[in-house]
This record gives sequence, structure tokens and C-alpha cells, in this order.
Amino acid sequence: MIDPTRGVAPAMLVEIWSDVVCPWCYIGKRNLEAALADFAHAEEVEVRWRAYELDPHAPASREGDYAGRLARKYRTSRDEAQARINHLTATAAEAGLDLRFDRARPGNTFDAHRLLHLAAERGLQDALKERLFRATFTEGEPISDQPTLARLAEEIGLDAGEVATVLAGDVYGAEVRADEALAARLDVTGVPFFVVDRRYALPGAQAPALLRRVLEQAWDGDRATAPVTGTS
Repeated sequence: MIDPTRGVAPAMLVEIWSDVVCPWCYIGKRNLEAALADFAHAEEVEVRWRAYELDPHAPASREGDYAGRLARKYRTSRDEAQARINHLTATAAEAGLDLRFDRARPGNTFDAHRLLHLAAERGLQDALKERLFRATFTEGEPISDQPTLARLAEEIGLDAGEVATVLAGDVYGAEVRADEALAARLDVTGVPFFVVDRRYALPGAQAPALLRRVLEQAWDGDRATAPVTGTS
């Protein structure tokens, strides 16, 4: 993938709306990476992570375990919620991910998205996205806790002073809202949501083969072909 800090327009832009507390988004990231690994022009692709809050009004932390919260959200039984979790865990394992829902401590993600905008300007957005996903779903870090966010951001190379400035104020808040407003205009109602060159849209954690096919189709520039879509 190209370095977005070089100031050179990418030959292909892949935008992904996602949230760091969305397990399917983590799986979708791995699937995109697998697709790019088999894509001949991967070095000319820029991946840009766009902000999407699954719950903009989420508290700093949530009470109860993951299965209980899932059951309440979907108004289903605890057993059915646990079956969803088991399916997710198995699907993630196939993508090489170790999801530990027994450790997950989700919360409000607005600050995380603001830091991702800082990371984008420093050429470290993908690294921070990966770190936040792993912190959330494998390590059980409190993802809305500012000291935790600062530590994770510094781990991947962001400047401590810049991180502190962002977290202490409202820097990049407008950019997060702009991402979400653009999502609304594009009719994004769930994540992950992939947009390739603003021509091809794919909702859901699509399989690597389908993602690669869309990349190839977009690269070939067949503008007469209708956008390819799919479901997770």
C-alpha cells in the first residue's frame, strides 16, 4: 500500500467505514489484507479508515458480560447470544484472529476515532487501527479510557505531545463528524463498509476473493459495469 503522507494521489483509494468495537470490522480488515496480498497493484492502493460510531451515545464502559449485552441488544436469549459469539470467534479464527469476548470492555469510541485521524496525517493510521482492534478484542483494554488510548497510540509511534493535545480538546472532532455525515450520504447503515474509488461499495466482512475481484474490476476501470455489492 502507498504511504498517504507522500502527497501523491493514489491510483486506487479504498475507504472503509468501521468502528474499533466492531468484531466484524476486525475480520473485514484481515480479509482486505488477504485480498491485497494477491492483488498485483497493491503498492498503488491507499487504504483510508473512516469513522463510524456504532453507538455515538455509548458510555465510557458498559455493565455486564458480552453475551448479556448482546442478548439485550437483540432481545434474544443468552444461549442465542452465546451462539452468535461462538460463530464470530470461529470465523475470526479462520482469519487468524483470537477474539476474547470474555475480556472485551467496549465503550465510547469517539476519542479513538479522533486519534485515528491524527494517525492518518502521520502515516500511521493502519497501524493504530490494528492496535486498537487487538487491544479491544484480544487484550481486553478499556477502549474509551484516555490514558489507555494515549499508551496505545504512543506504542505505534505517535508523538506523546500530539496525542495529549488531541485527547485534551476537540481536535479532529469535526473530521469524525464529517466521516459520519459522508456515511449517511452514502447510505452506510452498518459496518464494515468498503468503498473503492467511490464507484464500488461492499457492505460487510466480505471474503478475500470477492474483495480482490472488486479491486481488479475497479483497477480495470470498467465504468460501464454496475457497482459490485455483497452481504456478509
